[in-house]
Amino acid sequence: MFKARRILAGAAALSFVFMAASCNSSKGKGDDSSYVDKVKVEDTQEIEAIPEGADNTIEWLSYFDLNPGKGQQEKSVELDLFEKKGGKIHYNPTTSLTKFDTLAERKLANDVPDMFWYESYCFPVNCMKDMFQPIDEIVDFEDPLWADMKGTADQFVLNGKHYVAPFKFVANSVLTYDKDMMEAAALDDPYELYLNGEWNWDTFYNMMDEYVSGAEGDEERYGVNGWLANFIFYSTGHTLIEYDAEKDEYVSNIDDPNFDRASTLLYDIKKNNLVYNDWIGQASDCFKKNILFYAMGPWASSDIHTPADGDNWGSVPMPKDPEADKQYITVETDAYMWISGSTKKEAMKCWMECARTAYSDPEYLEVSKEKFFVKNPNWTEDMYHVGYEEYASENWTRIVDPGYGISVVLSNDNAATNATKEAIISYMYTSVMKTDDDGKQYTWTQLRETYKGTIESELKSFNDEYKKFVSAGN
Repeated sequence: MFKARRILAGAAALSFVFMAASCNSSKGKGDDSSYVDKVKVEDTQEIEAIPEGADNTIEWLSYFDLNPGKGQQEKSVELDLFEKKGGKIHYNPTTSLTKFDTLAERKLANDVPDMFWYESYCFPVNCMKDMFQPIDEIVDFEDPLWADMKGTADQFVLNGKHYVAPFKFVANSVLTYDKDMMEAAALDDPYELYLNGEWNWDTFYNMMDEYVSGAEGDEERYGVNGWLANFIFYSTGHTLIEYDAEKDEYVSNIDDPNFDRASTLLYDIKKNNLVYNDWIGQASDCFKKNILFYAMGPWASSDIHTPADGDNWGSVPMPKDPEADKQYITVETDAYMWISGSTKKEAMKCWMECARTAYSDPEYLEVSKEKFFVKNPNWTEDMYHVGYEEYASENWTRIVDPGYGISVVLSNDNAATNATKEAIISYMYTSVMKTDDDGKQYTWTQLRETYKGTIESELKSFNDEYKKFVSAGN
């Protein structure tokens, strides 16, 4: 049993790092990982060793290896802990594009691997297809080790069973800004507004509008660039598709009036030329283009993108919906899926506990922070708090968007037929900030009328399968 006092001490310090995409994390291990060359990993008694005689080798089907690469000496804390408990990881490589096909083929051949990296398309649809099995017999959410994860894990339940046990959350996007630009424009510091409870859609919009309106002569100014639109919708506390407990089915929120408000804000940001829509890969390039806010994960302002000597940057969380009862956010969820048919309960339980310990033990978290500041000496403590701690705090309610795990039509970009090759869920969130071939800006009403029928049709098919799944007692 993990000691409660150690978990509670580290609960507020959960480490976040941005992965390259919202639905398909490229690896799941961020720059904040602790390694055994940086911290002494003890053979803790708080994690049970794999019993003698139990199969101790987990077959890991993935597109990245959990073992050190060739010539690499460093080993992750979780792997070192696992090996001290008698475990081994056998890597079976696939690709990010073919991983689900490979898994299906292996299952059909009755040659089942054990573990798979979680991404949005795993749940709920592929859990219902018997690709993955519940984790309740290997993860006890009443245990202090997992207690902080229960609120999120409860959003990954089918027929009363948990399928996902997060061991770490990952920040998808924060708003980074140049404090000197703010001061030159006589604007308030956004982070101070946030601390005072004054950071919301209105102050965010008004600040951008004031900055852009202050341009002189031929100067071009913009309010924001990057990944923003989804989070404005999420800040209402709702997602485009949600699970309805009373109906015991997944439902569309396309007619939710909260989304009319969110889309209106985004529409106005585009209409009034406050957004710069082209891709910019790092914060410094954004500021050089006179863009006030860079909406992106901390990866784009750290490591090789870190501020230079003399830079004076700040960060602030996404703005709150002024009509919402809480601050809502979605975060990337780092977790390992237990593949259906795997019988390696003891080894999987041990690995899960090792992974969670590596990202909750205060000693390992402090080493990660120290390591980060060695690479990023011009970051401030406030920036680190916003980028790597705040979204995990009690100040925020984390919600899961199931829309990316319903069907290929709704969530797979490769199946998209629109001009931008975006799946319907992503397209709906972002397209009021885009224009058609004639330069006319899309409206939420237009998007809703275009895609409502498809969303409802896909949900009907999904819910029919879900009812069969429940009736079968899965």
